Amino acid sequence: MHYSFHALTDSGLVRSNNEDALAFDTNLGVAVLADGMGGYAAGEVASSMAVLFVKAELVRWLAANGSHLSTRQLARVIEMCFDEANLSILNAAISNPHYAGMGTTLVAGVFNGSRLVLGHVGDSRCYRLRGGVLTQITKDHSMLQEQVDAGVLTQEQAAHAPGKNLLTRALGVEEIVRTEIHEHHVEQGDLYLMCSDGLTDMLSDADILQVLNGNKQLALIATELVARANLQGGRDNISVLLAQADRSAEKSGLISRLFSRP
Repeated sequence: MHYSFHALTDSGLVRSNNEDALAFDTNLGVAVLADGMGGYAAGEVASSMAVLFVKAELVRWLAANGSHLSTRQLARVIEMCFDEANLSILNAAISNPHYAGMGTTLVAGVFNGSRLVLGHVGDSRCYRLRGGVLTQITKDHSMLQEQVDAGVLTQEQAAHAPGKNLLTRALGVEEIVRTEIHEHHVEQGDLYLMCSDGLTDMLSDADILQVLNGNKQLALIATELVARANLQGGRDNISVLLAQADRSAEKSGLISRLFSRP
């Protein structure tokens, strides 16, 4: 399976700085996105620390062992990366008064063959578009989601309820972080969207689906998602990271190599 990636982040229309961070590695299929929180530039620090560390460690592990890692081993590697990033952020917050109270959400995926192993903490999300159907494949770690799970609120009520951003899990808050990790089977043509809540607070799933279905190029999709979020108010930083699965790209690349002239 061949994967194409594209990412875009924007500060939005209200905030003066951008506390989101994202990164990907096309060769090894690593994608990471974080949404920081905290005073001063602390949120920026926390998200950047998480993304840089987790991406670097996943790339290192995969470069050395990628073809031999089982899903269970890969999930364990992701969990260890989250644990180490969590402790690094927590220790930085303890040692520097300016960073007190900082933390970050984090969603990280490894696209390996026909599987995606996905870990996340907080309310940054991952969606999958397959056959024209958009599915949220992460579940927010938030107070509102807990109320939905308990049957106190419906998903529709939660979309308009106050307290959207009250998280039940984040990196850098406690010594132990509970990372949620799942494996997903990838099919040809799947399109995956990782995003911060700066997108999902501004756009409904129906709005997102319309954009994903309306464009073929990843760069155009990312640009339109950010533009639409800003048109709706852009109250937070907006980040999107797209991954497209396509076997045909891999085949066409092979054919072009076979028939290319020296």
